[in-house]
Amino acid sequence: MNEEKINNIFDETDENMTISDINIPEYVLEVKDLYKSYGRKDVLKGLDISVKKGEVFGFIGKNGIGKSTTIDCIVGLKEPNSGDILICGKDAKTQPLEAKMLFGYVPSEPTTYEMMTGNEYLQFIASSYGMLQSAFNKNYEFLLKKFSMSVIDMNRKIKEYSHGMKQKICLMASLIHNPKLWILDEPTVGLDIMVYEVLLKMIKDFALYGKTVFITSHNIDLVSKVCDRVAIINNGKVEVLIDLNKEPLKRRDLSRIFLNVYGNQE
Repeated sequence: MNEEKINNIFDETDENMTISDINIPEYVLEVKDLYKSYGRKDVLKGLDISVKKGEVFGFIGKNGIGKSTTIDCIVGLKEPNSGDILICGKDAKTQPLEAKMLFGYVPSEPTTYEMMTGNEYLQFIASSYGMLQSAFNKNYEFLLKKFSMSVIDMNRKIKEYSHGMKQKICLMASLIHNPKLWILDEPTVGLDIMVYEVLLKMIKDFALYGKTVFITSHNIDLVSKVCDRVAIINNGKVEVLIDLNKEPLKRRDLSRIFLNVYGNQE
């Protein structure tokens, strides 16, 4: 499998994209005994997460419970007090560049260089990953169609975009290099119903093609529809871990399970 094929995003018309990368370990994301505090406030207290290759993993909890802190530690925006984070076996602490090359990240609020056009921004992101131009072109056209962005839109300054269009650009930027791990922090904010349905399908397809998705969302309906396993965080640790494939009836009960976790808390 040459470099160009590795960079090309999954496409139902390209049989080569179904070939799994044999170098990916069983667990694409491992968070081990993670601690993070802000002053005297302990947020993460020995958090453990193991996310398997080819699965959609939901990470949910109430506001302020540590979901965004966990993601910030995973993607390198914050440094944990202690613990280990491995991405495809790469240590995020000792091999930060190697680890970051392997994931795509969508923040809860769209963050871009707004003086760039949409096209310029995606070109910039792709160059950061050392993508071949031919692979970029293929992925770019694929993503334009998926997210219904016109060439005219892509040649406009991002500062002129609506919130929803900025969120689309962030989604496209996170996928342009065809990462092994797709990290989504509240990805449905600002998306209209049509793009929401496209996102659902892309999440499912991404996992189907052997890639991995780690998603946080307050949208329990989204989590119950697309996730294979779901972890509910409480008191700085994973309190409940549910395998929705082994226990499919819990998909419809996920809201109740979520509320029960925090039922005795004010």
